[in-house]
Amino acid sequence: MLMSKIIGDKRRYRQYKERVKRLPEDYRTATEAIERYLMHFVPADNESAISEFEDLAELFEQAASDGTPIREVVGDDPAEFAEEFARNYTKGGYAPDKERQRLLRGIERATGEQGAG
Repeated sequence: MLMSKIIGDKRRYRQYKERVKRLPEDYRTATEAIERYLMHFVPADNESAISEFEDLAELFEQAASDGTPIREVVGDDPAEFAEEFARNYTKGGYAPDKERQRLLRGIERATGEQGAG
């Protein structure tokens, strides 16, 4: 299964998904948008892939706990944020404009900014 090759340990991936489900809706929406975007990058190995998602969950759990606004986490360019985040775990990858726009729309939904930009 392709997903197993990308994420590796299914148990850890399921645990990550459960963590994301427990986030407040807006933080969950942002995390899921970034996750979709990150799937277009090639992880260095399965351990790196699952670690990437676990770290993403931790980042948004902490932000939600502290009341840090999503835009303070991702900045004005969510694609740039995600690409920089991915550089810590990947050998490369690509993100076509379509995926960049999809990520932007996901963050706009999470922050209540529909129609902005």
